[in-house]
Amino acid sequence: MRNYNFYVYILTNPDKTTLYVGVTNDLNVRLYQHLENAGTNKSFAGKYHCYLLVYYEHFTHIDHAIAREKEIKKWRREKKDKLIESTNPNWVFLNKEVGND
Repeated sequence: MRNYNFYVYILTNPDKTTLYVGVTNDLNVRLYQHLENAGTNKSFAGKYHCYLLVYYEHFTHIDHAIAREKEIKKWRREKKDKLIESTNPNWVFLNKEVGND
C-alpha cells in the first residue's frame, strides 16, 4: 500500500496578528504559493500576508486531514494559539524546517 502525505497547517503574518488554517498534499509547494501571493487580494492568506508556518500536522488519509482542518477552523483564536504553543511555544517560523525559506 502506498503512503500518502497530507498536512493541516497554520500560517501567520510577520506580526503574528492573523492566522490561516489550510490543508495540502505538498507543504513545500503550498508554502511557496502562499509566499508568492503575499500582499495580493487573491486569497485571505495573501490579503493578510499569511505565509509564515507556525504549526502543522501530518496525515496519511485526506479525509482525516480535511476533518481536522474543519475542526481547527471552527475554533476561537485562543484555542488555536494554545494548539500552536503545544509544539511551538515561541512561535518560531517553521518554513525552513520543512525546506522553505
